[in-house]
Amino acid sequence: IRSETGLMAEAAREAHRGFLSRVTRGRPWMRIKAASSLDGRIALANGESRWITSEAARRDVHALRARSCAMLTGIGTVLRDDPQLTVRDVECRRQPRRVVIDSRLDMPAGAKILSGEPVLILTVSDDAARRKVLEERGAEVVRVANEGAKTDLAAIARLLAERGFNEVTVETGGKLMGSLLRAGVVDELVIYYAPLLLGDTAQALFALPEWTRLAEAMRPRIVDVRAVGPDIRVTARLGG
Repeated sequence: IRSETGLMAEAAREAHRGFLSRVTRGRPWMRIKAASSLDGRIALANGESRWITSEAARRDVHALRARSCAMLTGIGTVLRDDPQLTVRDVECRRQPRRVVIDSRLDMPAGAKILSGEPVLILTVSDDAARRKVLEERGAEVVRVANEGAKTDLAAIARLLAERGFNEVTVETGGKLMGSLLRAGVVDELVIYYAPLLLGDTAQALFALPEWTRLAEAMRPRIVDVRAVGPDIRVTARLGG
């Protein structure tokens, strides 16, 4: 009997990239999803961002959420947009776990994200009173390692892996997206570019340092570009 090995190995690795990341690197495959204008802006200076992209792009985002084990956001996004971060209007076997980085436990008790399945809140705060309020709303509050007054993002990535999350999709603001990129825990960028220009006073896509040399810049590898309605979806990978 003749046997062959290694057939479709690359396709298999791609299909199981989240699991492989978790068991070999000790962290999930982390994907940043963002909606941007053509000039790289995610919101006006006053915070208005609904909606930059089309309905077709938003439907596509829900398909992306549906394949995720968890959705990660920051408290700034919760306070500004009051999102649900659930999968809607597409087939979904189970809702992804919603995770919020909330260093000071500023989460409002009436936030939409606290409805439905229990939310995981990651914090460096030891405010027992605030913790009790959120736990009474059904949230799971976990204290994580800190870097000064901020959460340790590498430690958070390890914690998410320990929870069994293979793929995590990040939907948040430019500041936290930039911090995750600088921490080296992001594997993939999925950016929906809409055909509009918001100008230089609008909020930038990523809050990153001001490079002094081009050699210092991050260089993601573009792996896919396609039209989604009137918008363009660009998928890029970081690392090897």
